[in-house]
Amino acid sequence: MSAELPTESPLSERDGRYLRHAIAMSRVARSRGNRPFGAVIVATDGAVLAEVWNSNVETGDCTAHAEVNAIRAVSPRYSREALASATLYSSAEPCVMCAGAIFWSNIGRVVFGIDAQRLRAFRGERPEQRDAELSCRDVFAASPHPIDCIGPALIEESSREHEGFWQR
Repeated sequence: MSAELPTESPLSERDGRYLRHAIAMSRVARSRGNRPFGAVIVATDGAVLAEVWNSNVETGDCTAHAEVNAIRAVSPRYSREALASATLYSSAEPCVMCAGAIFWSNIGRVVFGIDAQRLRAFRGERPEQRDAELSCRDVFAASPHPIDCIGPALIEESSREHEGFWQR
């Protein structure tokens, strides 16, 4: 792990509440035998549009990451224009695939828990647990529309579900 870890971002009470909701979804994922990731999409008015967890193991779908599952849940019901003002809360920094899905959905704001660098320390070097080492911010920076990104946040809380999980 790099000596230069990202610093923790402060959150508003609202962002903290919904990020904790996403972290709770990561507990559901782990309890069901999946990788411990959760996501929540929230409209500007506070309505929860989706609350989901990673379901790779139980579905056998390698793309069933929490963020993708959340986007799959909302995209048939809400337009890209409506999603532009929504926030996606993720228990962990979105991977490259999830960042791409966030881009395509037009979601305009992301708040995440544990960052990819800290997560890699939990995952270790097993090939099936490695990720493409590209920050979601790099993907978002290439977007023609702005995607506000806040994180890492609530690092200690968002790390708990990863403790002891990745040694399997």
